[in-house]
Amino acid sequence: LDVQENAVSETIDFWRAVGMDAQTLDRRKTERPFNFADVIAPLPLGYSRMKDGDTIRAGGRSWRVLTGHGHAPEHATLWSLGDDIVIGGDQFLPSISPNLGVYATEPEADPVSEWMDSCDRFRSMADDTRLVLPGHKLPFTGLATRMDQLIENHASALRRLEAFLAEPHTAADCFQTLFKRQISDSEYGLALVEAVAHCLHLWHADRVTRTRRDDGAWLWQARI
Repeated sequence: LDVQENAVSETIDFWRAVGMDAQTLDRRKTERPFNFADVIAPLPLGYSRMKDGDTIRAGGRSWRVLTGHGHAPEHATLWSLGDDIVIGGDQFLPSISPNLGVYATEPEADPVSEWMDSCDRFRSMADDTRLVLPGHKLPFTGLATRMDQLIENHASALRRLEAFLAEPHTAADCFQTLFKRQISDSEYGLALVEAVAHCLHLWHADRVTRTRRDDGAWLWQARI
């Protein structure tokens, strides 16, 4: 949650490595980067940590804390012990998949694996009677079905990506294959870090190789 007035060298090197186009890279070198601290309240010095499996009391209900990963480390979801309400946050969304991104702070992370593992875990305890309160859009039911959809959405994206990487490409080349649509300028950053995450997932699974291009960008290529 530190504040940066300009992109630091590690971030610029990361952007170059993932294939950010030269025009965007030059512009972002001089722009003030997005700082998460700008959009949240200041954090207190001390806090009481919620851990996976804890029970807390809030809003007249007792809640079981179950954490997921991939979108955010230890993303807490709250499952009511007295009825079928689940506060899902961004871990459970009704119509879109949460962004799974890799950043310069952990440039070889595998949030896609963490996300898929979390979906499998939640699928085992979900049922379609629960009312889910998501971080975006309207409340919904059908959590078990939604978990199946999220798992398959990423599995199919990985299959498309692996086929596309029969020829070497940078992560920035993979937008159309992964998202099946044009990416706007406002979406570029999120699309880029998610494309990197999916390429890295295949690399960690030994399904693709990567080599450095002369300009420093990684080229990913399927082993098939």
